[in-house]
Amino acid sequence: MQTPHLLINPHAGGGRARALIPALQAWAAAQATPATVKVADTVPQALDWLRALPRGATVALVGGDGTINQLLPAFLSNDLTLGLIPRGSGNDVARALGIAGLSWQAALQLIESTPPRAMDVGWMRTPTEERPFLSSLTVGFDSAVGFKALHGPRWLRGLPRYLLATLRELSALQTWDMRVTLDGEDLHSGTTLFASTLNTPSYGSGMPAVPHARIDDGKLDVLIAGRFNVPQTLVMLPRLLLGRHLNHPRVLNRSFHTMAVASDQPLPLATDGEYVGESSTLSVRVAPAALRVVRSNGSRNQR
Repeated sequence: MQTPHLLINPHAGGGRARALIPALQAWAAAQATPATVKVADTVPQALDWLRALPRGATVALVGGDGTINQLLPAFLSNDLTLGLIPRGSGNDVARALGIAGLSWQAALQLIESTPPRAMDVGWMRTPTEERPFLSSLTVGFDSAVGFKALHGPRWLRGLPRYLLATLRELSALQTWDMRVTLDGEDLHSGTTLFASTLNTPSYGSGMPAVPHARIDDGKLDVLIAGRFNVPQTLVMLPRLLLGRHLNHPRVLNRSFHTMAVASDQPLPLATDGEYVGESSTLSVRVAPAALRVVRSNGSRNQR
C-alpha cells in the first residue's frame, strides 16, 4: 500500500472539487502515515509544490484534463506518478484510465493498491514554445470550440457544454488551408476544418474521436477533417458522437511518431482543452512511456 500525496485544484469542475477538501483532509489525517495535502488556488502554487516533492512520489490529483495539462510539466520533470481523482468538466484522461465516475474513496483505494503503468505523452512545438499534452492537441475548428466551451455558461458541464460551443462556432464556420506531414511523408494538403491529435480515444468530454487509440502504444493518432461547410458539419457531428465518422471520405485518421502542420493562416491551438493561442506552423512528437499513471484493471486501454 502506498499513501499518496494529495493535490486539490479547488476550481476544477466549476468549483465542485472544493467540496471535497474537508473529507480529503480528514482522510489524510487518519492514515497510519499521514498524507500531505495541498489546496492550490493558483497554477504556480501547484507547480512549486509538485517540484518540491521527493522525486518519483505518487500524487493523487483532484481535477480534470485542464488541471493535468497545466501541471504535467512538473509531473514529467520530477518523475512523479499520476493518480487521478476525477473532478473536471472534460475527464477524457479519466475515461482512458478507466476511472471516470469513480467516487473519491474508490479512486484513492485504487491509487493506494495499484502499481502504476506507463503512459505515452504528446509534445507540441511552435516557434515560440514547447508544451506537453496527455489527451489531445486540437488544431483548427475544435480548438475554437474548446475556447468557447471554456467561456461558456458555468452551470453547463461536460458534453452539453461542448455541444453548445460547437453550435456557436458553426455560426461563423472557418476553415484553414493546411499541409500535414506524418513521419516525414505528406499526408494532406488543402482546405481543412481541423487536424487534431489524440492520445486518448476521446476528447471534448467523451466524444469518441479515435475509438481505437491507445495510451501506451508509443504512437499518437491524427484526425483530419477536410472541406466541410455548415450543413455537412451538422450532419457529421452525430456520427462523431457515435464514433462512426472514420469511414467518411473527407476524414483521415493515421497513427504517427512525428507530425508537422503548416498554414499561411494562424491556426488556433488547444492542448487538453486548454486554449494556448495561434501559430501558423507546429510540430508534434510522441514521448513513449514518459509518464507513470494509475489505471483501472478494467480500462479499455489495458494491454
